[in-house]
Amino acid sequence: MTDGEKTQRLANVVLDENSIAPRGPDVEHERRIAIFDLLEENSFDPVGVPPGPYALRLSVQENRLVFEISREEDGRTYATHVLSLTPLKRVIRDYFVVCDSYFKAIRSASPSQIEAIDMGRRGLHDEGSQALMERLKGKIDVDHDTARRLFTLICALHVKV
Repeated sequence: MTDGEKTQRLANVVLDENSIAPRGPDVEHERRIAIFDLLEENSFDPVGVPPGPYALRLSVQENRLVFEISREEDGRTYATHVLSLTPLKRVIRDYFVVCDSYFKAIRSASPSQIEAIDMGRRGLHDEGSQALMERLKGKIDVDHDTARRLFTLICALHVKV
C-alpha cells in the first residue's frame, strides 16, 4: 500500500444472496451502481478494528441488518454489527413507494413531474442516510456520501417492511 492510499475505506462489498428479494431491473441496476459508487469513493472506519481496507458483507437475518467486517489483507472477520431494522422500516417503505413512482414517471411523465418525484426520493434517501449514520454511531464511522450508498444497498436487500 502506498503512503497516500487511504486505509479506512471499503474495498469490497458483498450482499448476501439469501437476503435479496427480487425487485426488477431498475432496482438491480441501482444496486450495481451503488456498489460501484461506494467502492470508488467511501469513508468507512469501524471502531476498534485494525486499519483496512475492508470487505463488508451485508445481510438481513430475522429483521436485523448484519454488517460483517473483515480486512482485505487477511480476510479475517474483525467485527459483526447487528442492527434492528425497526427504526429504518418507515423510511425504507416510503422510499420504495417513491422509487416505484419515479421509475414509472420516467417512462411517461413530464420533466417537471419527474423532478418533483425525484426531489421527494432524494429527501427520503437523505433521511434514511441520516438514520443509518445514527444507528452506526460508535460502531462504524461513515461520511454522508458513504451512508447514502449504504442506505441504497440496504434498500436493495429489500427488507420485507
